Amino acid sequence: MSHPPSSTPIASDPTPRDSTPKDATSKNAPARYPSSKGLKAGSIGIGPTVALGLAAVAPAYSLAVTLGFVVLAVGASTPAAFLLGFVPILFTALAFRDLNKEMPDCGGVFVWITRVFGPTAGWFLGGWVPQMATFIASAALAQVATTYLLNFFGLAWIAAEPIAVAAIACGLVALSAWIAARGIELSAWVQYALIGLQLVALGGFCVAAFTAMSTGNTTDGSEKPALEWFNPLASGDISGLVSGVILCLFIYWGWDALIAVNEETTDRKGTPGKAVVITTVILLFFYVVTATAAVGYAGTASITNPETVSDVLSVLGPQAAGEVFGQVITLAVGLSALAALMTVAVSTPRTWLSMGTYGALPKATTKMHSKRGTPTTSIAWWAIITMAITLGLTAISPDFIGLGILSVGLMIAAYYAATALASVVYFAPLMRTSASALILKGILPGLGALLMIGAFAYSAVDMLSPEYVGLSWLGIGSVFWIGIGALILGLLVTAILRTRLRRFFSGQAIPRGNITTRNQLSSILSNDTLINETEA
Repeated sequence: MSHPPSSTPIASDPTPRDSTPKDATSKNAPARYPSSKGLKAGSIGIGPTVALGLAAVAPAYSLAVTLGFVVLAVGASTPAAFLLGFVPILFTALAFRDLNKEMPDCGGVFVWITRVFGPTAGWFLGGWVPQMATFIASAALAQVATTYLLNFFGLAWIAAEPIAVAAIACGLVALSAWIAARGIELSAWVQYALIGLQLVALGGFCVAAFTAMSTGNTTDGSEKPALEWFNPLASGDISGLVSGVILCLFIYWGWDALIAVNEETTDRKGTPGKAVVITTVILLFFYVVTATAAVGYAGTASITNPETVSDVLSVLGPQAAGEVFGQVITLAVGLSALAALMTVAVSTPRTWLSMGTYGALPKATTKMHSKRGTPTTSIAWWAIITMAITLGLTAISPDFIGLGILSVGLMIAAYYAATALASVVYFAPLMRTSASALILKGILPGLGALLMIGAFAYSAVDMLSPEYVGLSWLGIGSVFWIGIGALILGLLVTAILRTRLRRFFSGQAIPRGNITTRNQLSSILSNDTLINETEA
């Protein structure tokens, strides 16, 4: 791959933390590089960063609740659906890797999209859209973690009470916020333990399932694995395959949360990009192997049984690995959701910290703990808002959170597509310099963007149907109202904020440009023009 010409990137040569003014968020404070926001640089390496990325995806939970529906869509071709669904994810991951190398900021997609497409697109597609998806997912994660953990401890009668579940879920949100506020090192080590349990549980299930297949101790209806399972065209049902791939986008979603800790890694320009690729490849391996093991052990008919389809691992786990290890799998699914929630408590406040630094949010979001290097105010607000959403959605309907999760796919596809397109535009001048730059920085991210746009359009049309999940309003599917409604609301909020956050929306904080003009932003940052204020 052809590397960019040697020059000073946006956030190179970080200012030592000791030199950061104590009143760094005051109106007249000198400008700061993004690296001097108060975060603890060099705190974590590649291992903890990958652990955070994996934890954010919640692989055990994602597989447990989605695998059955992928099998329902494509049957034995489920491994192929995971392989095909990985393609746009990998292409998008390349865009994240390259943009992070150029602009290693904890704001990630917010900074990148703003830099390329301007402040309005940056605030909406890089701020509102991923944050709305994350908040809806956080409410679901807190609820799922609560339900699974209660069932594991034999308290199913409490898990059947929505109010009790919501109250305990809020407690888990508070716990996640407390751990996040204690420092990035503690958060990373907690995720090490939680992701380790998940991988052990998934690996144990796969070993047990394959062992059962080799000894002939499978369930009725089991199917012998075949090469056709890995061929995307073998199913012959293109519509079903597309539906399965779109479900896989949700299963893979979340790895980009590790970008939020880029300023705290040992090599903020290289480590997060490597971690993104490593994380997605690990997910691909476990997803394909687990899907193969499940279909081979139980068969498509058993997996799509109404009693199994929505929670495959909890049902098949005890059958394949025994009751004791089956309980470990149930615990792993619950802790998987909790691990993802804890990762959100780390990533979302850091995005707000970056937005506040550039004047896209109130300057209170930039308040840091002097010793722990954590954005305490943003973490507290994340916890409050998440608890409010959890309680609010539960009050509307216990099923409303589930409907919200289905709508998240639209938001994922939207901001992934915007990020991939931003990468193509930003690196466009390099594409004339070498074939590798054309392919890796142009063609592949561009294809990723097109695939994401296609997934968005297909999902939106599918959700329009009043038969979608059997719930509708005014003849239109309820999930469509939630997803598109959230996007329209975001456009309205963005329009209102344009009149209040004038400095950011004028383009002065993050001027538009590409790789040929990157020194422009570096110069602006070093000449005291980055002011952490709002003009509300």
